[in-house]
Amino acid sequence: MVQLSLLDLAYIGEGFTPANALANALDLAQNAEAAGYNRFWMAEHPNLAGIASAATSVCICHVAGGTKRIRVGAGGIMLPNHSPMVIAEQFGTLATLFPGRIDLGLGRAPGTDQRTLHALRRSPESAEYFPQDVVELRALLGAPEDNQVIHAIPGENTNVPLWILGSSLFGAQLAAALGLPYAFASHFAPQALKQAVSIYRDRFKPSAQLDEPYVMVGCNVIVADTEDEARWLFTTPQQNATRMVRGTRGQLPPPIDDIESFWSPIEKAQASSILACSFHGTKATIREKLVPLIEDTGADELMVAAAIWDHQARVHSFELLARAMG
Repeated sequence: MVQLSLLDLAYIGEGFTPANALANALDLAQNAEAAGYNRFWMAEHPNLAGIASAATSVCICHVAGGTKRIRVGAGGIMLPNHSPMVIAEQFGTLATLFPGRIDLGLGRAPGTDQRTLHALRRSPESAEYFPQDVVELRALLGAPEDNQVIHAIPGENTNVPLWILGSSLFGAQLAAALGLPYAFASHFAPQALKQAVSIYRDRFKPSAQLDEPYVMVGCNVIVADTEDEARWLFTTPQQNATRMVRGTRGQLPPPIDDIESFWSPIEKAQASSILACSFHGTKATIREKLVPLIEDTGADELMVAAAIWDHQARVHSFELLARAMG
């Protein structure tokens, strides 16, 4: 069966603090490791009140230091926000501390707004150099060439596995051209999923890192002891998606009893489009709900997100999913 991995944004729930979120991230990773998940990835989203993983490399160190076997990585680093040299040094250090366990997923979008980009001392034009920056980063993490002047220390010769993340056809084409694994962000932007995966596979060129195409598909999955509870827990990501539509993001909200009273018909349509690659159910039903996604995309791996407000319910959801898919 398909590999299972976990995407964590270190959500800060309403009524909680960043310290709670980071402690929960480590606890979730430890439980994911025990349940047999392949990877635990964290994402860079600066200037968001509900996400505590903006300093992604620091968060990865926190999680990797508290686990033993599970791969830990970025899903992803928004490379236009950084210089390739800095990321090479950061992830080279992580790979030196935790050999064979670090992944580096790279995104082209800034993951934030224009004012935050200014605060990061970056410009929107930085994204135009994404392909060149990926190539430069890969070189810095590989074997140094003769007469090379710039070295990432630690970094060179670590060959940290790179991934291209995307929600459009651009990332699929770049991943194929560079021979890198491809992760599609269908957990929040599923519209181009099938076309992107098809283009990636058709145009893939083998590389030193990867002989054959490898596809990871993002999805939202919530599993509970009953269908009613799973539907209720799912009102949290529904509220979150609606707030994205409204431009009023905040901390992660608790579930509510009547989602229909929360959104307008137009908001419902827009939020439902964002969440089109989402599934909820019980241990007995969730597998059959996921099978069509796996078969339609030929996914090698699922990267599962679950915006659940209650931490123990979130841990339980991932445990039930692992059992259902095992």
